[in-house]
Amino acid sequence: MHILPQLRKLEEAYPQELVVIGVHSAKFPAEKETDALRQAILRYDIRHPVVNDSNFQVWQRYAARAWPSLYIVDPEGKVLGKHEGEYRFEDLDHFLHPLIEAFDIKGLIQRSPTAWTLERDKQAAENALAFPGKLLADEVGGRLFIADSGHHRIVVATMDGELCDVIGNGEAGLTNGAFGDARFNDPQGMALDGETLYVADKENHALRRVDLTERTVETISGTGQAAMTFMPPGPAKGMPLRSPWDVTVLNGTLYIAMAGTHQLWSLDLTSGNIGPFAGSGREGLSDGPLKQAWLAQPTGIDHDGEGRLYFADSETSAVRTASTDPGGSVETLVGIDLFDFGDRDGVGQRALLQHVQGVCYGDGVLYIADTYNSKIKRIDPLTKETTTLFGGMEPGLRDGAWSDGRLNEPSGVDCAGDRLYIADTNNHAIRVADLDTGEVTTLELRGL
Repeated sequence: MHILPQLRKLEEAYPQELVVIGVHSAKFPAEKETDALRQAILRYDIRHPVVNDSNFQVWQRYAARAWPSLYIVDPEGKVLGKHEGEYRFEDLDHFLHPLIEAFDIKGLIQRSPTAWTLERDKQAAENALAFPGKLLADEVGGRLFIADSGHHRIVVATMDGELCDVIGNGEAGLTNGAFGDARFNDPQGMALDGETLYVADKENHALRRVDLTERTVETISGTGQAAMTFMPPGPAKGMPLRSPWDVTVLNGTLYIAMAGTHQLWSLDLTSGNIGPFAGSGREGLSDGPLKQAWLAQPTGIDHDGEGRLYFADSETSAVRTASTDPGGSVETLVGIDLFDFGDRDGVGQRALLQHVQGVCYGDGVLYIADTYNSKIKRIDPLTKETTTLFGGMEPGLRDGAWSDGRLNEPSGVDCAGDRLYIADTNNHAIRVADLDTGEVTTLELRGL
């Protein structure tokens, strides 16, 4: 995801000289499904052809070894170069520009227009929500905050679906100001502290603060560009971040699931200082002291109110916990390693998840969005037992009781009393699960 904006810049810089072809060689089984790939293309507004390399045929023929890998192919079909890992637009631009000039001299650059039929143009109608990523249920205030990620805004509604407000004008960007002028870019997790809402503005690589009383938005950390190196602690203002995906606030500290650096970060809301809190920056699953543990793309975070964090470690398909005590440690409740995943209930390592992205704590248990299994599950943090609550064997959109209901890659979950609110991402919907009756229904948003 970090390289997609760089590729977009290249496509815009060389619209007649460069063709980008994406090759999707999926790690997780759920990612191999063509419909799931189509949804990802729509979610990230990809405007070039993408091959579903579900059996790794292209991967093997090009001897790929890492995600992402970039290959430069000249007009005569020869591979000129390969790059593994992320990169900046400026570096690629410096590489491509002289190549284009050289092949232009040879008369090999074909500038006839290339017209793609985009998936987004095939959509019959726009949904009220677009790929909602996370949500926050404010039981005390009777409000539901929805990260309408595909529309780059935050929707505020009552808990039964009546529209209260919209934060952001719906255009992608990094703009502060009044609700109607502010811009986000793929906002995700949120945390509420009184009448202040904190937002993980993922594609802006920024943290935003929303004053719900004054109806204003401001940036409290981030520059709009992804940090390209590991950053030491320092003032939050202007600190470059890397894919902050979710946030939670406890005792004056904002804790951040910083997916792009495989870490948890913390922001002292009094001093304004921010920096890594847990995770060495190495990608993997290794428990131990906070700064020595290995994490892998944490994308969901919550706390128990008593000094313990719980987070979804997506790339290891794990749910883990960390103490807020600086001398504490990281422990794993469910999960084994980077390539151990599946769909199985059980205790501890007997249970398997698939790219879990959402987690919330309520009444002594954890509720998780087991995203690529399209299910909602429950974990007992004391016994480490995982149990499936909602969702069937196949993704879909269907209300009903317990396993009769169908979800499609839910990314966020939050609880309020006896109800779970679910961001059903690929269904562009908010679902409500009654924990007493086991019934799953689709929330009707009125006035949006």
